[in-house]
Amino acid sequence: MVFPDAAGHGNASYHRMKIGVMGSASGAQIKDAVAITKAKQLGNEIAKRGHIFVNGACPGLPNDALLAAQESGGFTIGISPAFSEYQHVYEYQSPHDHDMLIYTGLGFMERDIINIRSVDGVVFIGGGIGTLNEFTIAYDEGRPIGIITNSGGISNSIPHIVEELCLREIPPNMVFDDDPAKLLDKLEIAIRSFPLPLQKDHRVRKGLPG
Repeated sequence: MVFPDAAGHGNASYHRMKIGVMGSASGAQIKDAVAITKAKQLGNEIAKRGHIFVNGACPGLPNDALLAAQESGGFTIGISPAFSEYQHVYEYQSPHDHDMLIYTGLGFMERDIINIRSVDGVVFIGGGIGTLNEFTIAYDEGRPIGIITNSGGISNSIPHIVEELCLREIPPNMVFDDDPAKLLDKLEIAIRSFPLPLQKDHRVRKGLPG
């Protein structure tokens, strides 16, 4: 990833990519054999490429991907909505198999912001209302996004949601594929090719004078 200095020149900063995985944590989609297989392939690919795996420390498809990443030797981080391990396990009833768990104490929606800002790119698989919230945050903040198509839920309808319902554009750093490995190829290029905005609410600031 390249950051411009005061003179406008690029200074390269190198680190392991952090890839977030977000999607269905409950409902019928977490039992869909095709979606489960794609989630496992995704987790395996993230680990094989040496990337750091990040999810919201939830059950369902993101957890299927987590377990596959760990089986392939990947380092995994969970961003929990809970205040403590006790609350995470007994109140949120969520898995805690990660190499590192970060307890935000912020609940689901605010946790989503921390989750998304902690990664270089986000992959969505399946998904319902909660995943849609994560998607809109990632979209509005200019985060590189990968959509696993044919995985159910909102992931099957992103172009319809963005272009037809919201009358917005699919940005160049949003990529699509139903093959997790090919999707990661595309997402890696997007992460390297489209640096993140330098400040929050960059679209608002573009409209300011001077």
